[in-house]
Amino acid sequence: MAGGSGATVTVTDDGISDTLAAMGPRLRTAREQRGATLTGVSRATGISPSTLSRIETGRRKPTLEVLLQLAKAYGISLDELAGTAPPVDAARPRTPMPQRSGDGKAVLPLTRYVGGLHAHKHVLPAVDAPPARPRQVSHDGYEWLCVLYGRLWLALGEQDLVLSAGEVAEFDTRTAHGVANAGPGGPVEYLIMFGPQGERLRPRTPDLGRGAR
Repeated sequence: MAGGSGATVTVTDDGISDTLAAMGPRLRTAREQRGATLTGVSRATGISPSTLSRIETGRRKPTLEVLLQLAKAYGISLDELAGTAPPVDAARPRTPMPQRSGDGKAVLPLTRYVGGLHAHKHVLPAVDAPPARPRQVSHDGYEWLCVLYGRLWLALGEQDLVLSAGEVAEFDTRTAHGVANAGPGGPVEYLIMFGPQGERLRPRTPDLGRGAR
């Protein structure tokens, strides 16, 4: 009823706030799976890096305009961002397509869930000459990197490491870091597992010297 009845009407958002809050981690996962930085996304969309960071960490709710821009930039649907996309038909599993950046790097997501540890495979193209020192970035999180093929140049803070096939590096991603093909030679393939700050891989080696109890 209209007028001065004095009644109070409570309107619920039917989970809208929860849906918007869950979009932050999904947006971050979509960006990282494509090997994009906040600065790169900012240049492509016109949204400031600080705004993107606040959205990804849940400190700011995204507007519809921002969501449309980011969905287009990442090549995903609003349903996927909202977590309402229909499940993939188990009889016809969808193979993720590698994402390619302007420098020819291919990134293949290996995990599809949001939150916790996630993994992807990177392939850097062959180079004809020794590259410049890799451009470095830093962000919250912890990373585990394993080289599968070739030689990878890891610039970690002030250190410069060249990793060969089978070698592994672990580091806090708040330390400035960047990678490049250590070439010249062939391409470089490597795996990355990334987790939130403080979440690390926990190696567990069975004690084979003791009998079962």
